[in-house]
Amino acid sequence: MAAAPLRLWASLPQGASVLVDTAPWIYVLESHPQFADCFVGLFEAAAKGHVLIALSTITLAEVLAGPFKAGQTALAKRYEKALLQYRVVDVSAPIAALAAQLRAQYRLKLPDALQLATALDMGATALVTHDRDFSQVTGLDILTGDPPH
Repeated sequence: MAAAPLRLWASLPQGASVLVDTAPWIYVLESHPQFADCFVGLFEAAAKGHVLIALSTITLAEVLAGPFKAGQTALAKRYEKALLQYRVVDVSAPIAALAAQLRAQYRLKLPDALQLATALDMGATALVTHDRDFSQVTGLDILTGDPPH
């Protein structure tokens, strides 16, 4: 009898690749008291080599904007160094074109459409987000850090 495959955070299979949207990064980096624990298990699974985490260049810019806006350049540099340990996916022309289609199809804001298009383009198992705007999306698992029902 074969062993059941290992299931990880949010029931991701071993070896899954996920694109992580901006909010989960901010929650974990800032140790958000309410939401960090919802996502820390994903990063622990990645640290053990069980899953591959990626982020888009959109996320890189969005995460760094907060510290820069607050005049905290050193903190922004620390965040950048932490983020660059993961796969960073450039938003290419084909991703932008797909984002336009997805934006129209799902009525998403442009940054959300770019995140979804990036996840689809890289062949991600799931998009990890804390954004409810993805509730109508089909064809890709959208993981929000909520406990399973």
